[in-house]
Amino acid sequence: MSSVSPLTSVSKNVRQRVSAEEWEVRVKLAAAYRLAALFKWTDHIYTHFSARVPGPDEHFLINAFGLLFDEITASNLVKVDIDGTIVDDPTGLGINYAGYVIHSAIHGARPDLQAVLHTHTRDGIAVSAQRDGLLPISQHSIAFSGRVAYHGYEGIALDLDERERLVADLGDKSVLILRNHGLLTAGVSVEHAFQQLQSLERACNIQIAAQAAGNVELIFPPAEVVAKVETQAEAFKSGDGPGVARHWNALIRQLERTDLDYKD
Repeated sequence: MSSVSPLTSVSKNVRQRVSAEEWEVRVKLAAAYRLAALFKWTDHIYTHFSARVPGPDEHFLINAFGLLFDEITASNLVKVDIDGTIVDDPTGLGINYAGYVIHSAIHGARPDLQAVLHTHTRDGIAVSAQRDGLLPISQHSIAFSGRVAYHGYEGIALDLDERERLVADLGDKSVLILRNHGLLTAGVSVEHAFQQLQSLERACNIQIAAQAAGNVELIFPPAEVVAKVETQAEAFKSGDGPGVARHWNALIRQLERTDLDYKD
């Protein structure tokens, strides 16, 4: 049996054959994968993050199927079109078809969203399996009030016709809890989608921790406070303003203390 890593087959001239704008997105998306690995949000080689390729073509970038999140680099991301045709696959590993189904649905229907991130974390799935979903019991979760959509579980996402129902359930929102499955956030940039995902993951962590206390009554803030936080979180929702960049820059500093090759 060969022990050669699939990473050894990656072409070293990807940067030379793509636009500067595409390379920038590749670097940011690779950083998002590495950060997810750093925060232990991974499910081995499963789950997927994607980003739209700048330009007139309906292409997006997604991970090669078989690589761990901490192996993702700017160069080994796979470029695929909206119809599922692989445009550029430096490793030759192909992509997770379930990932294609989910991500192509959103990229095809929502041109306003540039990045889509999906996780299978323990607490995220636990919340997705609760009838009431995400509860307004923490500052983190209240910031998502009125902004979370839900999509019922239909099995592993291998059926193309599920895309219509997924998009219908998402509506005009950018945060989706996939019942019995996991979390999904989208954004006007990779940075925006990641900020939303980090906050949503934290909200789920808090909810599961609070519920683990047993038969203890949870405090739900009054409606007027929830409404106030909804207004305060408007910039967070839209991705506008300096907050997203400030958050992302801090993440990159944290990542680069131990990891620099994501940019390769």
